[in-house]
Amino acid sequence: MNSTNPNKAFPESALNNVFALVDCNNFYASCERLFNPQLEKKPVIVLSNNDGCVIARSNEAKAIGIKMGAPAFEFKDLIKKYKVHVFSSNFALYGDISNRIMNTLYDLAPDIEVYSVDEAFLDLTSIKLEDATAFAKRIRKTIKQWVGIPVSIGIGPTKTLAKIANHAAKKNPGFANVVNLCTFEGPDGLFKTISVSEIWGVGGAFSKFLDENGIRTVFDFKNADENWVRKHMGVMGQKTLFELRGISCISFESLAPDKKNICTSRSFGTPLETYEDLEEATSNFVARAAEKLRRQKSCARAVTVFVMTNRFSNTPKYVNSILVQLPVATSITSELIHHTLKGLRKIYRKGYKYKKSGIILMDIIPEDQLQYGLWDVKNRKKVTDLIHVIDKINAGVGQGAVKFAVQGTKRRWKMHQERLSPQYTTKWNDLLKIKI
Repeated sequence: MNSTNPNKAFPESALNNVFALVDCNNFYASCERLFNPQLEKKPVIVLSNNDGCVIARSNEAKAIGIKMGAPAFEFKDLIKKYKVHVFSSNFALYGDISNRIMNTLYDLAPDIEVYSVDEAFLDLTSIKLEDATAFAKRIRKTIKQWVGIPVSIGIGPTKTLAKIANHAAKKNPGFANVVNLCTFEGPDGLFKTISVSEIWGVGGAFSKFLDENGIRTVFDFKNADENWVRKHMGVMGQKTLFELRGISCISFESLAPDKKNICTSRSFGTPLETYEDLEEATSNFVARAAEKLRRQKSCARAVTVFVMTNRFSNTPKYVNSILVQLPVATSITSELIHHTLKGLRKIYRKGYKYKKSGIILMDIIPEDQLQYGLWDVKNRKKVTDLIHVIDKINAGVGQGAVKFAVQGTKRRWKMHQERLSPQYTTKWNDLLKIKI
């Protein structure tokens, strides 16, 4: 059992580390509001690829009962009744706004770990504990002023507690979007009001299991028997328990680890039947994955390509995949496309309506560990230099400005995005126009 005095914050011994979690409020919806202030205080939702399911909601949309992850058509009556503003996912815009937020944090914070597109951990250990709350408020004000996106900030002696603090900052208006558990009087009282399902790392299955065993709140889990937790939830469950007690077990990573696999996949806006259309779509997925591979200065030694039909339709079903080993590890787009399409030809079957394809770059190694084959005579430096020039052009002009012929122009596979907002910050033609 935890011996922490419930009337005080964590003991001094638990404050060797101080972490903050900065989390954007309803990020996708906030991005849509950024260039359209008329959407403030109105219900807003953002849909997934092909305008399928709800992946983001404003607080107003949550209040009228629109559920996360549910198909949009289920709420057509609510959308009409409450005049909900519906948007297709605009990932180019969201990604650029995310970069602006993270760059702002790099300017303001001692050290930063980017956790997701809308979340980042900060290491505030070097800041005086009594100054941490004011520092967090200044960060929040600066991001709102410089970028225009509202954020909530939670501070704690561990990353898990920073997550809990962030949840409280978002859900309780009285906290004004900043909660510092390191100086919080009576944190156990707060923990009793937060469901165990909100604990970082406790998924749906464990949440249900804990509830069945009488552990329903953060307070209950924090005070659970350590041996029981380890027996039923393993080492990671035990680490989570320690983190809730103020013992830091999850390290801070200012440099994100390189990805071991890189997957790019999309559902098609219209089912594809011909090999040529499937080839065009898959080649574009390879090109996108190859760019990610080069950004982390890595090469892949294998690629998996897969195809599938719509499992919910009445048409014939078909799913298949193939692993292609590459003769030499590479990040060169043309090579990756060549070998991927060799695999695609083997698994393609005529007569099916394909709903989705994708590729996974596997067996990834750092580019400085690349070993060439004995019979490999390709001038890789020359080709690599050319690819980097293409990357630079595409970064400056726009993704896909320069591409390989096999990537095509028909784009019959393009996603449905009937409610797409302009890409205000990443496309010249979509720059905001102001009439005076």
